[in-house]
Amino acid sequence: MPSPLRELLELMTQSVDALERVCEEKGTPIPDLDAPFTPQSEAFRKDPAAAEATKVIVAAAHHICAIVSRPTDQLYTFVAGPTRAAAVRTCLEANVSEILREAGPSGMHVKDIAEKNGHDAEKLARFLRYLATGHIFREIAPDVFAHNRVSSMLDTHKPSEEVIAKPESKYDNTRGVAAQVSHHLDLTFKAASQAWETLADPQTRLSNEPEDAPFARAFPADKTLWNLLERDAHARNRFDLTMIASAAAQPPDAIFRAFAWETLPADALVVEVGGGMGTSAFPLAARFPRLRLVVQDLPGAVATAAPLWAARLPAALASGRVLLQPHDCFAPQPHAPAVFLLKMILHDWPDAHAARILARLRAAARADTVLVLVDCLVPYACRAAPAPAPDGAPAVPGAADFQAPAPLLANYGAANEFVYIMDMMMHMLFNAQERTVPQFTRLLQSEGWGVRAVHRTHEGNGIFLQSIEAVPI
Repeated sequence: MPSPLRELLELMTQSVDALERVCEEKGTPIPDLDAPFTPQSEAFRKDPAAAEATKVIVAAAHHICAIVSRPTDQLYTFVAGPTRAAAVRTCLEANVSEILREAGPSGMHVKDIAEKNGHDAEKLARFLRYLATGHIFREIAPDVFAHNRVSSMLDTHKPSEEVIAKPESKYDNTRGVAAQVSHHLDLTFKAASQAWETLADPQTRLSNEPEDAPFARAFPADKTLWNLLERDAHARNRFDLTMIASAAAQPPDAIFRAFAWETLPADALVVEVGGGMGTSAFPLAARFPRLRLVVQDLPGAVATAAPLWAARLPAALASGRVLLQPHDCFAPQPHAPAVFLLKMILHDWPDAHAARILARLRAAARADTVLVLVDCLVPYACRAAPAPAPDGAPAVPGAADFQAPAPLLANYGAANEFVYIMDMMMHMLFNAQERTVPQFTRLLQSEGWGVRAVHRTHEGNGIFLQSIEAVPI
């Protein structure tokens, strides 16, 4: 029998062959690591075969590293997390990305970088060299650094002089991931430093309250992220940009695959609970003009959404076909629609609070109301058969996780690490979580909802932005 190492190598070789074959057929080149990111460089990933091959390559590469690395080296890929985060944040907030973009592919000596941003050249070189060792930035000559595909994601694409002179508005009017990275390396990073202290404290270790999240220990005057965002305009703007960046990274047709919207009758009402600026309602309103939509959120979010809708779909607002409604999701629900839509909402709340939201919706629901949850679905790292349906009921379509070919971890390992990062972030910030399908099923059933179907796509291995369709029971 071949060793696991050989099996993994064979999987990787087969997947590299498949990826190269698809890219040649489609005319979509494999990305150049040394070139800055462009949207076109991701075109290859739209092909399902290429996307699957990529996941297997990443999973197999990390699995091989785990086998052949010294255990301490493998362990320190996690232990060294704070140093990696600190290096990225330093180069991000010191505006290195903007300076190097202006320098071009020939790069810039660290002394010249320091002359522009006023930082210590020797220290900057150490941070940059550490990141370049992990394929973030490139050291193209001693102490001369340049962008690559990964580091270019940190660029706001603003003039370096502007972001250096006005750091407080660096992320204003940007669309990339720089604001998102800054948000997490600031607030989430500080909250994470208090995770063990929160779990070790008998007063908070078993708590199911958002005010007992690690965030509250890191920011005791605010207690919750929402309170901090209310008082800190810079953090609020950066958070809003984080949400925009997250939405931009999602497949444009993701919401259309969450439910068979075309089956709804004319004038059917869809209520998006916690809809923010309406990033899901926009495409629905544009593609299905016969539907009526209500986008609910707190007053501040609704005020932010109104000018966006007025600019993008003014007729929908003027006709009343779309209503932006201030509403607290913990208050009684005023509508009994055809569909309640919750996109990335329940992951912000611990089970007890998520149950309260679901209870309000169940109390308002008609017998034929459908609840559509668009969220992450966390797979197990082991190979597990789907849980049997209760009382001999038929299995729920789509409930079983997609599984990677052996000997890869069933969840594709590091290729799908993002969902577990999200899970940890939800814990640090909100004392909340991403959930497995069985966890969603139990939560929904506790408040009178039954899972009717799980709609998965192979994008993200059926993890990110998948949907659960539930009905009153």
